[in-house]
Amino acid sequence: MRTETGQVFKLKDYRPTDFVVERIDLTFELDPKETKVISRVIMHRREGVPADAPLVLDGDEVSLDSLQIDGADIERSLYDAAPDSLTIRGLPASGPFEVTVATTISPETNTKLMGLYRTNGVYCTQCEAEGFRRITYFYDRPDVLAVYTVTIIASKDEAKYLLSNGNYLGGGNYDEGRHFAAWFDPHPKPSYLFALVAGDLGLVEDSFTTLSGREVALKIYVEHGKEGRAGYAMDALKRSMKWDEEVYGCEYDLDIFQIVAVSDFNMGAMENKGLNVFNDKYVLADPETATDADYANIEAIIAHEYFHNWTGNRITCRDWFQLCLKEGLTVFRDHAFSADQRSAAVKRIAEIRLLKAHQFPEDAGPLAHPVRPEAYREINNFYTATVYEKGSEVVGMIRTILGRGDFRKGMDLYFQRHDGDAATIEDFLACFAEASGRDLKQFSLWYSQAGTPSVSVSTDWNEAKKTFKVTLEQSLAPTPGQSRKALMHIPLAYGLILPDGAEFDGRPTGGEAGGGVFQLTRRKQTFTFTDVPGRPVLSINRGFSAPVNIAMEQSAADLAHIARHDSDGVARWQAINEQATRHLVTASRLARDGRNLPSAQELADILVAVAADESLEPAFRAQALALPAESDIAREIGSNIDPDAIHTAREAVLMEVARAGFDLFARLAEGAPKGQYSPGAEDAGKRALAGIAMSYAAIAEGSPARAKAAFDAADNMTVLSQALQVLTQNFPAARETGEALDAFKARFAGDPLALDKWYSIQATAPGAETRARVEELLASSDFDRTNPNRVRSLIGAFSSGNPTGFNAADGGGYRLLAREVIDIDKRNPQLAARLLTAMRSWRSLEPGRQEQARLALVSIRAAGNLSTDVSDIVDRMLAG
Repeated sequence: MRTETGQVFKLKDYRPTDFVVERIDLTFELDPKETKVISRVIMHRREGVPADAPLVLDGDEVSLDSLQIDGADIERSLYDAAPDSLTIRGLPASGPFEVTVATTISPETNTKLMGLYRTNGVYCTQCEAEGFRRITYFYDRPDVLAVYTVTIIASKDEAKYLLSNGNYLGGGNYDEGRHFAAWFDPHPKPSYLFALVAGDLGLVEDSFTTLSGREVALKIYVEHGKEGRAGYAMDALKRSMKWDEEVYGCEYDLDIFQIVAVSDFNMGAMENKGLNVFNDKYVLADPETATDADYANIEAIIAHEYFHNWTGNRITCRDWFQLCLKEGLTVFRDHAFSADQRSAAVKRIAEIRLLKAHQFPEDAGPLAHPVRPEAYREINNFYTATVYEKGSEVVGMIRTILGRGDFRKGMDLYFQRHDGDAATIEDFLACFAEASGRDLKQFSLWYSQAGTPSVSVSTDWNEAKKTFKVTLEQSLAPTPGQSRKALMHIPLAYGLILPDGAEFDGRPTGGEAGGGVFQLTRRKQTFTFTDVPGRPVLSINRGFSAPVNIAMEQSAADLAHIARHDSDGVARWQAINEQATRHLVTASRLARDGRNLPSAQELADILVAVAADESLEPAFRAQALALPAESDIAREIGSNIDPDAIHTAREAVLMEVARAGFDLFARLAEGAPKGQYSPGAEDAGKRALAGIAMSYAAIAEGSPARAKAAFDAADNMTVLSQALQVLTQNFPAARETGEALDAFKARFAGDPLALDKWYSIQATAPGAETRARVEELLASSDFDRTNPNRVRSLIGAFSSGNPTGFNAADGGGYRLLAREVIDIDKRNPQLAARLLTAMRSWRSLEPGRQEQARLALVSIRAAGNLSTDVSDIVDRMLAG
């Protein structure tokens, strides 16, 4: 099947390649405009493939210079070369042969940042998902694994370091003014994991001794002058390596592990075997320029890319439909690592917030797709929250169902059985089924069915019989391409909290519920507990054990009981958050209808009490005080959404809470740690609590003075940016806000990552008038449309993080995004498509905004000459 802009690929159509690649030798002669690439590939015809079947290799804007078979030029009649493919006929029917392909590419003009490109004088590659074909003609697919030898030749002045995958073989002078380096990766890998970096960079070095006693050289390359900001990344890397050995028995397998930080990068980072390439945002940190959140992200992403060495590299995915097999699984592993490094409960709360903010809306809109999609038009558009975050949740459910012991046995079997393979979801699940003896066939539907399941919960307490019944019923709404859904296997962790706060430990009848987990496998199931000494309160989906929506009529008193007594910290937060959400949804609907808002005094009392409870860790108290975001409220309302009404209701609640706890908040606002800065979880939690308390205190006072004083006195970026955000969010017209913005820009004029914060803070200031400021910033001389970080910091922040500004009733926000997407698409389709996903929930808006959003999407589709990336997104949005 063909579309106007590209082929539709289907999971059911998978078949192996006709030829088997045994090894590949690459030689690069680097030049900004004319890089010469010579690819020598040893391959043979797969058994059973007809002798007249041609070899068809992938390309993308590639120009062929020469082609040889076994060292001899091939007759012109025996091949067809096009920018997107190379077809070769007349190849040997049996035995290995060598295909030598020479191409010329221009890294300097490669604005797509896929393949080989140049950024700030550094040559860099990004080959996932299909970037290798922009370098040379090849089988550019994940199931083609080969051993790589790479030789890089470049100017000594231009490129001091010449890096690639694997172990360093040696290098030296090549000719006048040039030198070379050779690398060999002994581990077969697919082309998407190939990497090359060359440039004049600063270097930070260390080493790590593995469990078996091997010493691994660790190297992080950054721009000159930024070496001092790579220390935390190096520390996180060493902790990741140690953790993976201790928790999974996974030892690193090369002599060297390298990270390179570059400023122009479409993604967060890339796990190329032995040579990770990072967006410098996730490597560089010091107290003056990085927030606590930046430090936590660096720790998590360093770990994520390192963990890919086994879950992604040693075992890769057979095809791109299996993307969650490496990404979802590795997100699960990095989440577990961060939980061990920090507060597990607070980390889990942050994960739930992220999942609900990004993945739940994806599941509910026109871009919904299964964790393993069945078809795609552009694979870059499936690097989504569903694949990553929901994919992680699915792995977490396997652990919940099996228990930690059998889960580890399953992982051990997976590593043992599939090391060196390109695996599938079926391969993965089979290891857990074999290790545990459980049938996971029904559970596998989590990989093939899109949408967020809903579970309705009802309870019945019989005081005379001392029985407590819990009835669960599941449903799953239709999603694009899937109108009928099968019943899911949903593991729901639970607890019964007795009137005295103790937990009832009896097991129910009526279904499987071992280990404090209801295993919901039928449409409707009832679980009965007997000999219950008093009416319990049900705590359901503890730890967010399943990514589902729970529909349960539970009184405010019961939620308060959970918040006070539950042994599960995540459940306590969920109870508090549920009370806040209920109030905000009601208030938003009243505001939409022009009616008076209800008092939030009861909610304010709960939040102030939590804030004052010093038995709770500061980071938890900060999370509890953070009201559901406007996007969270919109998601719960579901349809006919008026962002202005939601903003009005939320601001009213903020004011009521702020006034109710002003004295406490004023005191807590002074609680940030003094002295030397530490990015550790304890100090970060204290700063988080002080920051949100400062926000509440400033709101109650109705004055920018407190935030401006905090800004002026700040000795680290966390406090500085907290204060600037309070000023811009709450006092945009104040003189103090303008002074702070000017001071911030002047102070960090030479630091792009810090300036990105300056752009984002302004772009997310609520109100329709923010769009005018965004237009000013877009036109400013230091706004760089070619840098993805800068584009995301302004256009992305405005469209995804400013519900009232972006969703202005006149449609101006939608038109701004449409204009920028059309423009960016000409240079960087991947970036443009990801920005466009900010409109994924447009059909849930009230009719007037819906129409404005639809017109903006139609204008994009009418622009013509769109990339497959953007046309795929806009077509699905308009069809959904």
